[in-house]
Amino acid sequence: MSQHKEVKLVTTHQMLAMKQRGEKISMLTAYDFSMAQILDGAGVDVLLVGDSASNVMAGHETTLPITLDQMIYHAQSVVRAVKRAFVVVDMPFGSYQGNSSEALRSAIRIMKESGGHGIKLEGGAEIKDSITRILTAGIPVMGHLGLTPQSIYKFGTYNVRAKEESEAQKLIEDAHLLQEIGCFGLVLEKIPASLAKRVAEELTIPVIGIGAGPDVDGQVLVVHDVLGITKEFKPRFLRRYAELHDIMTEAVQHYVADVKSREFPSKEEGY
Repeated sequence: MSQHKEVKLVTTHQMLAMKQRGEKISMLTAYDFSMAQILDGAGVDVLLVGDSASNVMAGHETTLPITLDQMIYHAQSVVRAVKRAFVVVDMPFGSYQGNSSEALRSAIRIMKESGGHGIKLEGGAEIKDSITRILTAGIPVMGHLGLTPQSIYKFGTYNVRAKEESEAQKLIEDAHLLQEIGCFGLVLEKIPASLAKRVAEELTIPVIGIGAGPDVDGQVLVVHDVLGITKEFKPRFLRRYAELHDIMTEAVQHYVADVKSREFPSKEEGY
């Protein structure tokens, strides 16, 4: 049996080993079965069932409206497709900020009902109790610092975070805190590359960046942005690897034209 076949699932332990040997970790968002099957088959290490589903799947302006039930539905769809990748599920806004009992209940529901492998929460010291409580149940937790989209109304903007010394210092302290209480990894979003580099060097757990420069342990992007399905979103940190919006539009226009002109279906395509 080949080595690849034996490694059934990427685990938190393997991610730690990847960081230690300097192998970068690839992570993309996934929200449905068909896409997750493609991403898993293509070798993505970690699939994030992101609350960005609120934007790209449901059309909301922010990540705030998506519910716990909806996140579980997306996570179930992704988990059914996966043979290798580690599946992390975002805990949606309102499911963990209030109190640690609520946070634990939400996390247990995600794990039990979706079959996901871990969860992700936004924030540092202010949600310490919630994270600690979830970890006591044996649920792997990934942290998220920097730009935390669930706090958009507090920030008032999606601009780069932690440019000021005080915010940078708090981010460093929060990163160490998250590691100390037991998080297996950390996402840093839209912060200066030099700060992200420092955090990745100081922590032993894997640090995944989105708009955080090249000196972290891995990268994550929203799959619809990477594949060019979305057109409007053009931040500096995004690299498009395809222009599927154009390809899909052309294919559908071709189909419409063939139906109108009676080119489709042909005699061979009937019974």
